[in-house]
Amino acid sequence: MSLNKKVVSLLKRKKLKLAIAESCTGGMLSNSITSINGASKVFTMGLVTYSNQAKINILKVPKKIIKKSGAVSVKCCLYMVNNLSKISKSEICISITGIAGPGGGTKQKPVGLVYIGLKKGGNVTIKKYNFKNKGRTNIQKITVKKTLSLIYNAL
Repeated sequence: MSLNKKVVSLLKRKKLKLAIAESCTGGMLSNSITSINGASKVFTMGLVTYSNQAKINILKVPKKIIKKSGAVSVKCCLYMVNNLSKISKSEICISITGIAGPGGGTKQKPVGLVYIGLKKGGNVTIKKYNFKNKGRTNIQKITVKKTLSLIYNAL
């Protein structure tokens, strides 16, 4: 059984709801969940807050956080997951922000840098990954796989 099927199945069994706010994956994680039959029982929403403006307007990430720390940062990821939790009222919330490339990277924040936030109940974990510059689509796919694994392990 594929990881996305396992995640949906576990969420159903535990009667938990999932919400996702993703940036660099552009809806790929939400797509992997909604491609599973019966996902509507557990998936409340998937927001693609790709632009800084969307992060500010929809997820209420303070402008000063994006200015000071950047959209690809622990702080931004934390605001994304916490405010998604308020909006969605879901037990499991995910936020993803990163640099998929091929451009946009710096020495401090290279292409392949991704932050994944997971909130389960009152507990929040932010994980930092550097998937190296392995191509845009590959970085997105690796991020989705890693996130599905994090959700599965949290359940």
